Amino acid sequence: MSTLSREQHHRIHYFLRLTRMVEEKLGNLSAQGKVIGSLYRSLGQEGTAVGSAAALEPDKGDIAAPILRDLGAVLTMGGTPTEVFQQYMAKNGPTRGRELNIHFGAPERNFIGPVSMLGEMIPLMAGIALGFKMRKQPGVALCYIGDGGASTGPTHEGLNLAAVLDLPFILIIENNGYAYSTPTDRQSRLTRLADRALAYGIPGVTVDGNDVIAVYEATREAADRARRGEGPTLIESVTFRMKGHAQHDNQAYVPREVIEEWQAKDPITRHERYMLENGIADHEDIDRLFARISAELDAAVAEAESTPMPEGVTALLDVFENGVAERAPWLAPIS
Repeated sequence: MSTLSREQHHRIHYFLRLTRMVEEKLGNLSAQGKVIGSLYRSLGQEGTAVGSAAALEPDKGDIAAPILRDLGAVLTMGGTPTEVFQQYMAKNGPTRGRELNIHFGAPERNFIGPVSMLGEMIPLMAGIALGFKMRKQPGVALCYIGDGGASTGPTHEGLNLAAVLDLPFILIIENNGYAYSTPTDRQSRLTRLADRALAYGIPGVTVDGNDVIAVYEATREAADRARRGEGPTLIESVTFRMKGHAQHDNQAYVPREVIEEWQAKDPITRHERYMLENGIADHEDIDRLFARISAELDAAVAEAESTPMPEGVTALLDVFENGVAERAPWLAPIS
């Protein structure tokens, strides 16, 4: 039985459902020609993003760095569906049309946006963790990377730095079986990517990424360990991407039987079944949640569609630092 409270389970299930339904709305908007560029889905991976983000404690300063498959983390940390729709529609939203999909951040809400070369996020987040340690603050820096991105040089450099300096840092490798179309066994001789932690002298944990409770508990344990000054943890979350790399990718390189196997492990239906079987929720609760989210998303789509396109004169705003340190004290200079 989980140690989470009823309220925590309901909150987690809300964000699981919200993530799935936001992406379904985006699919409809894309079919209508309203999405600019490609649509990137996290279908099947929601448990990893939501479970890990829900385990953080923003009131202690914890920071997350979500990447493409982590819409659930963005929403759990305080990002809104309206902002996500505005991003995909290149409207005058968080980045004024200069970035798309979930390439945006909100330092005041404790999440930062990804840079294009995703492995570079790891040394960046190690730097934020170093700032926490130097200031003697309780914050933890959580970074995500895919199994493909985990093979890049910056991943090694950032994780090694975090390990050597005993930084309050968590790296989650989202092992979804494919780096675009390259199977994991074509990228690494390891069958368990968490074993890489041995080379850095830090704990490595493999968790069922489609079990949101297991992800939550592994992340909370890693965060508690980091706060005790015991350094970073590498978490390998074994999951699966039920759609191609992006909307244009038909996923033909994945055997049909593999997709069918993972469909039976859907993280949302698993958590719903857990709540129903353990008396944490009933079918009426689930129906009310669905209706609530549907209404919220209808309003969010309407708001995003009514948002104007950005004006050209805004193109250079926020390219350079414009008071962000005042909104995010963890970015202020260390005296």
